[in-house]
Amino acid sequence: MQSDKNARPKDVILKILLATEGQAQTSQTLVSACALLGATDNSARTALTRLREAGLVEAIGRGEYRLGQAARPLAADVARWRSGEARVRAWAGGWIVVHTGALPRSDRAALRVRERALNLLGLRELEPGLAIRPDNLADDLSAIRRRLYGLGLDPAAAVFSTDNLDDARVAAAPKLWTPRRLEARYREQIDRLQTWSATRHRLDHDQAARESYWLGDRAIRELVFDPLLPGAMIDTQLRSDFTDLALRFDRLGQTIWQLRAPHADAAIAS
Repeated sequence: MQSDKNARPKDVILKILLATEGQAQTSQTLVSACALLGATDNSARTALTRLREAGLVEAIGRGEYRLGQAARPLAADVARWRSGEARVRAWAGGWIVVHTGALPRSDRAALRVRERALNLLGLRELEPGLAIRPDNLADDLSAIRRRLYGLGLDPAAAVFSTDNLDDARVAAAPKLWTPRRLEARYREQIDRLQTWSATRHRLDHDQAARESYWLGDRAIRELVFDPLLPGAMIDTQLRSDFTDLALRFDRLGQTIWQLRAPHADAAIAS
């Protein structure tokens, strides 16, 4: 299994620090990880410096780093994927609605942040300025509102729930998602992770580390941006099976990288 491009050092550093759940990592470990995934040492060290300047990572000792304050809100939200089906509850037919029609659209950076916040909570645009999702998240409305604002949604946006959508919008809303395509991706990911796990012993350690990174990254991204549709729309057992497998694979990948780290650090230091 090969990636079609080299990893960006910035992404590798942030994802490793996120995966280790707050544990500090040495600069040697981070640079070595970037090198293994196709980046040069210089580009990795430059990325580490820029991330530190942006407050996305912070030094806590001589050559040791952890996620910085600026990265923690998003990191905490991304880490929610580990909670699996505990993130949802039974759906009674209501909707979470976000109205952004009064917000400016000329600031492209702000628009990207807004769209990412909505996507992370599975919201889709029903009509211009009106995003919606089933009201089946375990968090209550106040917590959902705080999550969205914490992820960068402008606090001027109205966030509310309703059980009283008109018939036309109730009929149109489920078409905003593609549950059969999502289920196909769950099955594809399950097959890919299981097949790789069963044959990984044939790989040398560096190749296993590279491939576990790419496979795990793809699976986790799928779960981070999963819309968490209710059982009336999607096979929630299949989603749960995929999540459980991704959790096991994540632990396997961390073990592979931890076994490699001492040798990698020694190689860089020599």
